[in-house]
Amino acid sequence: MKRIKLYFLFISLFILFCIGACTNLNVPDYSEIVTDNFHPTEDDIASLIAPVYTVMRPMWAGWDGNFDLQEESSDEITTPVRPNGWYDGGTYIRMHKHLWTPNEWQPENLWLNCYSGINAANRVLYQIQSGAVPMSDSNQKRALIAELKVARAFYYYELLDNFGNVPISTDYTATEPPKQSTRQEVYNFVVNELLENIPYLSEDVSPKTYGRFNKWAAETLLAKVYLNAQVYTGTPEWDKCIQVCDDIINSGKYILEPNYRNNFVTNNENSRENIFVVPYDETLAPGFIIHMKTLRPVMQKVFNLQAQPWGGSCATPQFIKTYDPDDERLKDTWLMGPQVSPQGDTVITLLDTLINIDQPNGNPFSYGYCIGKYEIKMGAKSNLSNDFVIFRYADVLMMKAECLLRTGQADEAAAIVTQVRERAFKSNPSKAVVTGAELMQGSSYPYGYVENGSIVHYEGGSDVQYGRFLDELGWEFAAEAHRRQDMIRFGVYSTKEWFQHEPVGNYDQLFPIAEDVLNSNPNLKQNPGY
Repeated sequence: MKRIKLYFLFISLFILFCIGACTNLNVPDYSEIVTDNFHPTEDDIASLIAPVYTVMRPMWAGWDGNFDLQEESSDEITTPVRPNGWYDGGTYIRMHKHLWTPNEWQPENLWLNCYSGINAANRVLYQIQSGAVPMSDSNQKRALIAELKVARAFYYYELLDNFGNVPISTDYTATEPPKQSTRQEVYNFVVNELLENIPYLSEDVSPKTYGRFNKWAAETLLAKVYLNAQVYTGTPEWDKCIQVCDDIINSGKYILEPNYRNNFVTNNENSRENIFVVPYDETLAPGFIIHMKTLRPVMQKVFNLQAQPWGGSCATPQFIKTYDPDDERLKDTWLMGPQVSPQGDTVITLLDTLINIDQPNGNPFSYGYCIGKYEIKMGAKSNLSNDFVIFRYADVLMMKAECLLRTGQADEAAAIVTQVRERAFKSNPSKAVVTGAELMQGSSYPYGYVENGSIVHYEGGSDVQYGRFLDELGWEFAAEAHRRQDMIRFGVYSTKEWFQHEPVGNYDQLFPIAEDVLNSNPNLKQNPGY
């Protein structure tokens, strides 16, 4: 079903939005939408809004996408120098050490992708609101405008979270460079856009709304913004976050999948837990290449891959040490130990070890657990067909639990966390239970600086407020591009040491604006510290 829908989508896009010149005047002109000939129906909506969504593919799981930006800068995943390279001008080392510059391509990629999505939304909104794309059904028109504005708000949320002070542009016809807004102004814009448009979104959860913003995906986005409001504006909004989460929970539209892996298999469009995803297809919608970056070259034999992987990124050993051995999410998230081919041959044994991130001869390929959260089907290509999960129901539950914890309702928070943990401890159900007092404790993460595989400056995480809850977020959402944001909210991103990372200052909670971007808009000022 996913492949057929995507194929239809791209054919429609080609016909409706092709801008190539027409040299044969005897054939129909497909270079523009002719109002006399185009009367969109419900079946045309996907092709109208597709350009707003397709940019999310390179933005998330593509080369140096947002996945890398959120995980490589955290205490969870790193890319050390390997025998086959991976120094790459030192960019991954700088990402790990928070020594990035305005010339790093990962933050610039996110900026450019976000504004590409915003520009696409503004263009389609202009076409609809100006009448260039006629829509006679007023309810359908209002719903489509609402969806486009919410999708645009999603891109601004990413800019708010990663850059803070960014230009807000909503007029597709504007010719002057937009002025830079404060982080507070961007926050206000995102919240207002969501509140104004959520009531007009579909409540339907079906293939028609899959990979699109329905009411519940938009509310999850709003809850996420409220969850991080204190970081963005200095004012917490815990109660507002709880209220939105309750609306999603009480809808009964989503469940916790009995099997954690169901959310990440190749055909994960069947998950009843996933709320918002970026759809991928190995042929028709490529871009999901995380397996190529993490699997070691010899592991081509393990999965009978059609392309040889590159063998870079892996789990930070200190993060792995936080897991309970009975937590099934450990093996469901990371590839570790002997890696065996279909013929039964052990091709490599992955060890929970790293030396130095910039070791001259490279860290051996056997060092570091590979990312295995998303199913790598036998015979996979260099692109996967799994859909990347942005929001899922467990996220809604854990957002509510965190807000309860932070407002003095630790036992109520613990009941929700226990609910989420239950599927991870089927072999030992008693370990699924967590108490409010435990959530009030510090983190089990062995923070400290590592040299030659040993911690030489141990800090630990016992001083982290609600650190046990941060651990819970790490175990549940590892390798889902959550970690940077969570670390910032819990106060450890700019204060703790891990592997070869040392604190550099609070300014690292925002990425620098790229020099090329600054040079293109005289209204922009660089974020402090760069």
